[in-house]
Amino acid sequence: METIRARLIYNPTSGREEMRRRLPDILQRLERGGIETSCIATEGPGDAEAAASLAAQRGYEMVIAAGGDGTLNEVVSGLARHERRPVLGILPMGTTNDFARAHGIPRNAMKACDLIVRRFTRPVDVGQAGGKHFINIAGGGSLTELTYEVPSKLKTVIGQLAYYMKGVEKVMTRLSPVRMKIRASGVGEIDEEVMLFLIANSNSVGGFNRLVPDASTGDGKFDVLVLRKCNLAEFIRLLTLVLRGETVLDEPHVIYFQSERIEVESESRVQLNLDGEYGGTLPCAFSVLPGHLDVIMDETGASSYFQGNGNGNGQDDEADAGEGKD
Repeated sequence: METIRARLIYNPTSGREEMRRRLPDILQRLERGGIETSCIATEGPGDAEAAASLAAQRGYEMVIAAGGDGTLNEVVSGLARHERRPVLGILPMGTTNDFARAHGIPRNAMKACDLIVRRFTRPVDVGQAGGKHFINIAGGGSLTELTYEVPSKLKTVIGQLAYYMKGVEKVMTRLSPVRMKIRASGVGEIDEEVMLFLIANSNSVGGFNRLVPDASTGDGKFDVLVLRKCNLAEFIRLLTLVLRGETVLDEPHVIYFQSERIEVESESRVQLNLDGEYGGTLPCAFSVLPGHLDVIMDETGASSYFQGNGNGNGQDDEADAGEGKD
């Protein structure tokens, strides 16, 4: 296999600073696999996006994102704007790692390196939200602010549980419906009070793979879930079903459909969540860029997110310590 050049973009505080400790081993494993790798550490918001964009401009054949969903979002955003886009490799080191979960990219750094060395890629869809991009999830309304409101140090200590704790706080203090107008290509218009909307590109949302089980990054469509106005008791009942891993798509308070283009507006101020990061406010148009990035994954589909971790209970064995960014 020919030698190629790669740019490794990493969050040095991810995974309780696991990346700092493992970097020499990771670089050696990649070099032995014919991937000449230079690296750059992020220092703050926007760094990963700028580094990925520069790598595309400089003609790197591969860019590797090492961090959580926030770091991955920035790297995807930096690559997606270019006509010539390097292959994307992923070292998942965040709290949730939704995209890696959905595509069986191992949480174990060395196993993920082995996958990158094999260089098998599949084209994946990328979401566009106004002038921004996302690869996994976009949303707005109650609870969708959780991922960027949870303090990073709390995520470091207790990982996924931090989101649940913040969720309970929000449900008890700030749960309220908002009137939104949602227009979806091939579906029609929804104009009513809703609790939240989720636009999924993959089947892993917040670490749960049963919320939109049929979502795929290769079908050219979004899977959209809208939660209608409901009372606190009904909201908690639905949330309990989600936490149990049960489907809610047939529930009367849930609207579910697929579409390649969605427009959402509201007279109220509604913040947007793009891959776990703040994405501005409504109004916004969301569209699919089909097969826009070639991403490295297992050609057989046999590898698992938990492969090599000795942890199969559905929870991450390490959390992310990133300051405001996975």
